[in-house]
Formats: sequence, C-alpha cells, structure tokens
Amino acid sequence: MKKMLLSTALLGLSIVGDAQNIQLPKQQFDNQVTLMQALQHRHSTREFSERMITDSELSTILWAACGINRPESGKLTVPSAINAQDVAVYVIRKDGAYRYEPKQNLLVQVTKKDLRTAVAGRQAFAATAPVSLLLVSDHSKFSGLSAQAAERMGVVDCGYVSQNICLACEALGLNTVPRATMDTDALRKALNLGEQADLVLNHQIGYPK
Repeated sequence: MKKMLLSTALLGLSIVGDAQNIQLPKQQFDNQVTLMQALQHRHSTREFSERMITDSELSTILWAACGINRPESGKLTVPSAINAQDVAVYVIRKDGAYRYEPKQNLLVQVTKKDLRTAVAGRQAFAATAPVSLLLVSDHSKFSGLSAQAAERMGVVDCGYVSQNICLACEALGLNTVPRATMDTDALRKALNLGEQADLVLNHQIGYPK
C-alpha cells in the first residue's frame, strides 16, 4: 500500500474519486529565446510528431496562457476585461480532458474520454496532435455587461491567451496552430459546460514531425 501511494506521488497524480488530477511541475523560466526572436519566428504548423510533450513544457505553456504572474494580487499573464479572468483552458489528451487551475498549477480531470477528434472537428489533421488546448470564455463572469458585450470581451480575452500560447510554443521549439473549428456540441456535453460557456478557440501542440 505504501509503495502504491509513493508511486502515485512520484507521478504527480492526485486521485479524487475516479478522476486523476495532475500536479504540474514548476515552469521553465530559463529559456534563452527572446521575445523578439519568438515574434520573428512565430508561425502556424499543422504537422505534429506523436511524441508527447513533457509536463514541464505543458506547465510552462499553460502559465504563459493564463497563469498567475503576480501572486500577491492573483493577476494573470494576460489582460482580462474588467479583470473577469473569464478564460478557462482545457487540456485535451489521449488520457482524457483536464481543466487548468492557475492558482494550484493543477490539471483537474473532467473526463477520461479522448476528445481530440471532437476538438479536430472536420479538420482531421488536428486529432493527430498529442495535446490540444481548448479556450473557453465564461460569460457569467461579465456581470453587468450585455450578452453582446460579454461575447465580444470573451473573444478578445481568448485572443490574448492564444497569442501567448503561440509565443510560448515558439520559445520551446514546439509546433502549434490556433483554430476555431471544433465539434462544439460534443465538447460542451463531454466537458459538462453550461450555456454561458463560449468555446472560442483551440490549439494543437506537439513536437515537429
């Protein structure tokens, strides 16, 4: 029993009920690629190796996407309209789908289903990437705004997150492509997302083929 618990801890897994949450390692802040170099070489790529990216690389990308860079105030690496922090990032992999929790640097498992085909939608190439990130804006966080304003702000906020993902992947030598195509209905059902959740963009991520 003790050996089993030790193995679980070493793997960074936190078993809650039938789900397995993943405690991500610290981010890689020692990358030598400058911001200007990342901007110069940023590009979209639709081919990916089957090789899985590391949890350390994933942690770095997610922190860049919408992690906390000012712990004292809980502010994020990306701007957010009225500081609503409306964008949730879901990690879609073969072993299931996870919601990224920035405060704990934790992946919370939502389902064990492989939803990469649903994220790919009618563009089959996207299902070949080992990891997809799904960007979802929660309109309920824009209290006091009209539905139209909430939708507009949510799309803008997802754009900030998407660009940070692009730059982080470039700095890490990983391929990515931002897309709006996906099977929204299937993903909404599988991830148990309500009507206020707007599935805006997704990113495929992997090593160069």
